[in-house]
Amino acid sequence: MLDADLDSRAATLNARYRNHAAVQVLRHALADPDLGRVALVSSFGAESVVLLHMLSVARPDTPVLFIDTEMLFPETLDYQRALAGRLPLTDIRVIRADPAAVAATDPDGTLHRRDTDACCDLRKVLPLEGALSGFDAWITGRKRFQGGQRVELEFFEPEAPSRLRVNPLAHWRPQDVADYMDENALPRHPLVARGYPSIGCAPCTSPVRAGEDPRSGRWRGSEKTECGIHFIGGKIVRGPVPAETGPAEPMPADAMPAEPMPAAAARVDAAPPAGVAPAGARAAAAAPLSADQPGRPTMTDTPTATIHALPEAPVLVRDDGFHPVEGEPTVSLPPDTDPATLGQYLNAPLIAVEFPAMTDGRGFSLARILRELGFAGRLRATGGLIADQYAMARRVGIDEVQISAALARRQPETQWLARADWRAWDHRSRLVG
Repeated sequence: MLDADLDSRAATLNARYRNHAAVQVLRHALADPDLGRVALVSSFGAESVVLLHMLSVARPDTPVLFIDTEMLFPETLDYQRALAGRLPLTDIRVIRADPAAVAATDPDGTLHRRDTDACCDLRKVLPLEGALSGFDAWITGRKRFQGGQRVELEFFEPEAPSRLRVNPLAHWRPQDVADYMDENALPRHPLVARGYPSIGCAPCTSPVRAGEDPRSGRWRGSEKTECGIHFIGGKIVRGPVPAETGPAEPMPADAMPAEPMPAAAARVDAAPPAGVAPAGARAAAAAPLSADQPGRPTMTDTPTATIHALPEAPVLVRDDGFHPVEGEPTVSLPPDTDPATLGQYLNAPLIAVEFPAMTDGRGFSLARILRELGFAGRLRATGGLIADQYAMARRVGIDEVQISAALARRQPETQWLARADWRAWDHRSRLVG
C-alpha cells in the first residue's frame, strides 16, 4: 500500500498545478519545497529531447540520469553525446550496472534471450534505483496518449515508499511532441527515420511496420511491454499507444509566421521613470507563436461557440471562443518592464503584455501586478502563448489572448475552450484568499 503522506503530497501538488502548462509544471517542480531534491531520468530516446531542452532552459544544473545498459544502439550513444554537447546541461550522469553483478548474472551477455525481465532488472531497474537513492522525486517523459494505465496519468504521482514522480508532459498529444521539436529546431534520434518510434536496447528493439502500434517493436513476440522502472505496486503503468494516436507529421517551421500588432500600439523599449510617458515608442511586432502542449483534459461541459475570424486573420481568444482582433492597445509591455513603472498605465483602456516565447512567463507576473495595483481595463496577451497556458493567463487577470491564424488552425477553438475552467483560480480569489 502506498504511503498515505506520499499520496497526500501528490494530491496537493496536482491540485496546486492543475491549470499549469508543461513548462510551468517543470519549473515549479524544480523549485517547490514539497518536491525536495529532483532529477530527470532520460533514455535519450525518440522523444527525450523535449524534456531535456525544457530542462536546459529552466534549470540546466539539474541532474540528468542516463542509463547505459551497455546494450544500447550505437546511434543512441552518439545521440546522447550530441545532445550533451549541444544543450547547456551541466550535470549529466551516466548510470551503468555493477560490473560484478553483470559478471555473475550475465557473463556472456545473453540473459535477454533467456529472461528479459531479469535482464532489465539487472541493467536498468537496479542501477536506476541506486542512482535515485539521493533524490526525493524524479521527472519522466510519460504521457497519457501512450495508453494503458497512463490514460489517467497526473502531473505528480506517488512512488512508495518515499519518492514522487513528475510527469510534465502527461497531457501532451503526439502532435505536441512533434511541434515542440520542430519549433525549437531540435535534432531527432536518427533511428526514428528508420522506423523506430520507440527505442530501447538493440537486442530487444525492432523496426515498426506501417499500421503497427508504435511500441510493437519493443520485446516483439512476447507479452512484455515495460522494462520495469515504471512499476508501482507490481502494476505496469505504461501500455501500448492506440493506433489512431500515432505521431503526426511535424509542421514546417516557416508555417507559423509572426502576426504584427496594430501599428498604433506603442511598445515600451525601456522602462521609463514613473509618471513619464514612454519616449520613442515604436510599432510592435509579436514574436512567432509556438504550439507547445495543448493536450490537457477537456472539461465535462465544454461551451460551444462560433469561429468568427477568417482563416488567414489573427484572432482573440476569450472564454466563449475566437473573435476578430479589435481595439488597439494603449501600450505594449515587454516582459522586462520594470514593475515600478506600471503605475502610469493604470488608466489605460487596453494594455498588451508581450510573451516573446512560450517559455518566458514574465508576462504573467506583469499582468498580476497590474491587477494588484488596481488596473481595471482590458489586458491582452500577445506573442508566444498557446492553449495550455490560457488558464494561467486568465488566472492572473488577462482578459484575452491574441494568436496568429496559423496557431488558430492548429489549436482550434475547442482546445482553447477546454482550458477555460480557470474561474475558481482567478486573480481576484487569490487576492482575497
